[in-house]
Amino acid sequence: MSLDFQGSYTVAVTPFTEEHQEVDIDALKAFLDWQLDVGVPGIIALGTTGEFMAINDDERCLIVDTYVSHIAGRIPVIVGTMNAHTPTAVRYSREAQELGADGLMILPPYYYTPTDDEIFKYFAAISQEVSIPIMLYNNPVTSNVDMSAELVARMCRAFENVRYIKEASGDLGRVRDVIEASDGVMNVYAGERVVDSYLLGAVGYVNPYGNYIPRASARIFDILEEGRIDDALKIQRLIDAIDHIIAEGHPTYGHQCYSKALAAVAGHPVGDVRPPLTTFAELGAKGKDRVDRIEALMRELDVLMNHLEET
Repeated sequence: MSLDFQGSYTVAVTPFTEEHQEVDIDALKAFLDWQLDVGVPGIIALGTTGEFMAINDDERCLIVDTYVSHIAGRIPVIVGTMNAHTPTAVRYSREAQELGADGLMILPPYYYTPTDDEIFKYFAAISQEVSIPIMLYNNPVTSNVDMSAELVARMCRAFENVRYIKEASGDLGRVRDVIEASDGVMNVYAGERVVDSYLLGAVGYVNPYGNYIPRASARIFDILEEGRIDDALKIQRLIDAIDHIIAEGHPTYGHQCYSKALAAVAGHPVGDVRPPLTTFAELGAKGKDRVDRIEALMRELDVLMNHLEET
């Protein structure tokens, strides 16, 4: 099992054709080429931003196969394989490995508010069926459960391929708690506040911003590794400003909708979201206004990145 994931990974959108009828494979390949050209060190398919609950099983296999075959080993491909039904999560995980994924990102069973023992059994069932690395995904907002540092460490000790976690609980101190509880074995990926998380020991960053500002969202971690904390903070402040506009501007979880609209602004159209999410078109003038405001911040980021890469 390879244990070399690090840096800032784009958790990617899933492109759809007009009227959301099909997965747009041509748009997906063009999007992946863009990510590679910019130098994104890794990519995650079928995470929350990838609308994993809005696709069927045939589409899932098509998407994973396209990622793996098109990227062809140039960067790691991690696939979201979570499901509230344990046998389905096991099947998705096994299929992703068979299709050539380099790793898996998995939420605990969502909706049910499972106990620690139920979460442990869920990951045990998956872990024993695959050999590639598993990145736990702790996001209480979407899963309705918060995995404690103690539970994460318990699974890290029990399952050899559980060595990563995307920590998006909103509790910044959890980064250090997980590292200490696991005796430094668990590799923490920040789900937010990347600079602060890095200073607490995070080895990477899982983010939706790579869907439209991949140069900035990827380079921020490189800049941190170079010890340029103040420069990384300059990038983070602009990303935070973008995030605040998105948070105020969508009736549900806005990153899918705005990530797709902003990818088009950046020159890589990927369609709109599937139901039940509110589409960008349905947001009307307010959505357009927010995208215009974000586009101005994207231009400011480009200027900043040009400056930082010259120094």
